[in-house]
Order: sequence, then structure tokens, then C-alpha cells
Amino acid sequence: MNQLQLGLVVVGGAVLLAMVCYNLWLSWQNRPARPTAGASPDFAAQEPTLDVESLADGGFVLPVPEKKPGLDALIDVIAPIALEAQVAGEAVLAALPPTRRIGSKPFAVEGLNTVTERWEAAQAGQRYSQLQAGLQLANRSGALNDIEFSEFVMKTQNFCDVLGGTPDFPDMRAEVSRARELDQFANEHDAQLGFVLRAKRVAWSPSYIVQLASKMGFVAGPMAGRMLLPATLAAPAPVLSLSFDTQAALADDPTQSALRELTLNLEVPHVDRSERPFARMREIASAMARTMDGVVTDDKGVLVQADAMDVIAAELERLYDTLDQRELSAGSALARRLFS
Repeated sequence: MNQLQLGLVVVGGAVLLAMVCYNLWLSWQNRPARPTAGASPDFAAQEPTLDVESLADGGFVLPVPEKKPGLDALIDVIAPIALEAQVAGEAVLAALPPTRRIGSKPFAVEGLNTVTERWEAAQAGQRYSQLQAGLQLANRSGALNDIEFSEFVMKTQNFCDVLGGTPDFPDMRAEVSRARELDQFANEHDAQLGFVLRAKRVAWSPSYIVQLASKMGFVAGPMAGRMLLPATLAAPAPVLSLSFDTQAALADDPTQSALRELTLNLEVPHVDRSERPFARMREIASAMARTMDGVVTDDKGVLVQADAMDVIAAELERLYDTLDQRELSAGSALARRLFS
């Protein structure tokens, strides 16, 4: 081998070594961020569970099961049912139809309790002097239509035939018209906000996201890859939700999955304005972006600047006022029913 050939071999070897070193460095740079030391030993290997005692010690007020909201003429079509005599709760329960929906709308029957003199869903051991059947006028699936109203009449009549009651149905045309007006209002005042946090350089592991989100007050949600920020009040709806890829969350070793984005969501009509939901969403998004070396964008990848957030905050205040005036305050049972 002459000197020229030997020189080329040496240069080639040096170039190859440099490429290997560069690729190793690049892999190290792009490794997903993992939980820092101090997390529990098996923290990164499993989806976290809700620890009731630790949350209570940390000052969280856990949501309590909410009594099912009663029928309300504001968002329900209601048919009073006259009875010849008082009926037992057991008889009402036995006569109820097997399904509690008509199309996409919830159907319900309530009784006037002879002791408390309050309307309630029928309960065994109670007696009722009057009954009423109701069907929701609108929800996010749309407004009540003629076919659904007709099914409501048939279902209620069948129920009454079993109990010997006499229903008094409102005018179909008026109720369908009212449903369309309510649906239009809901469409114009529904707000579901989302921020996407995107990694600038280093990807994140699911366990790293869980660790950081937990420090900010999020708890495990009902599905893998979903976390919830509980309300400070004992409310049924969380303030915010955080979500990332479900498959990555279910991986055998979540520390090895590489994620480059997560989403923060706010269901505006579901959360009481006193919780400051958007302000907290904004604060959390900014804090997470700083810590995780990411940026806050919309769902199309456009950066969300501070002035744009100021505009959103002002618009939300006007929205809250409008919902209050319509007696559909954000976070109320009626608002959650309508905007669902």
C-alpha cells in the first residue's frame, strides 16, 4: 500500500469516526426528557393513580357526586302528568322505559314528593302526588326535531298507560321552535379552548409529562394519556384537562416513548368563572413551556402570543356575562347539560 492509499484510508477512517460520534451526540440530544430524580422508583413505569389521602393533604377539594339536575323549563320540554291517586316510587321505577334517551336527547321523569314537596327522580320508599316527563330541547348534537318530539309523546304516553296517569303535552311547533332558538344561542356562545405545547428540540417521555403536570396540580384522568386539574370548589367538572398520545402512555416503558406535543383544553361553559379557568390555563401553559423548552401554539401550529391571549380573556368575560344574563351561568348544571 503506497503512501497515498494509506493516507486515504486514514482520512476515511477519521471521517467515519466523526460521523459515528456525531450520530451518537445527535441521539443523546434527541432523547426524550425523563422524570428527574426524586420521583418514586416506579413512577416512570406506570400511569399514576389518584391518591385520595395525598390530595386531601395537599389542599385539593375532591369532586363529589352531584345530584342529577332536575328538569327545567329553560332547556327542557316538560309534560305534566296528572294522577288519580298518589303512586309509590317503586311503581314509577317499574313503569319507566328501558332507555333514558330519545335520539341524542336525555329523557327523564320526576315526581313531586309528598313529604318534601320537591320534584325529584323517583326513589323506592317514597310517594308522589304528581309526575312530569321531560326531554332536553338542545345539546351539542343539535336541536329537538319533530321526530324526536313525537317519540317523546309516545314514550311518555306508554309510561302513563302503565300508571294510569294523564299527560298534558305542550304544542309541538312551539317547542321545536324554542329548541331551535336555544340551539342557535348555544352555538353562538359555546367555547372550547385548546393550547398545544410543542417541543422545540428535546422530546418528552410520558412519565416526564406526568411528573411535571402532577406538580402543577393535575391528577390522573379516566383514560391513559389524560390528566385533569380539579376545581378548588367541590364541582363535578375539572378546570382543565391535559392530554397526550394514548399509545405512548400505555407503552411497556413510558420513559422510552418520545412525545413532541401535548394539549391543554378548557370547556368554558362547564367551569365556574370564579375558578379563573382561562387565567390558570394561560399560566400553566406558559410555565410548562418554559420548563419543558417548548412553545405554546394553536391546533394549527401558530404561536399564541401574549396579546392574543389578552384578547381571548376579554372575550371570555363578555361570554360569561351573556351566559349569566341568560341564566345559563358557566359551571351551572343547566350550562353543563346544554353544552354537552
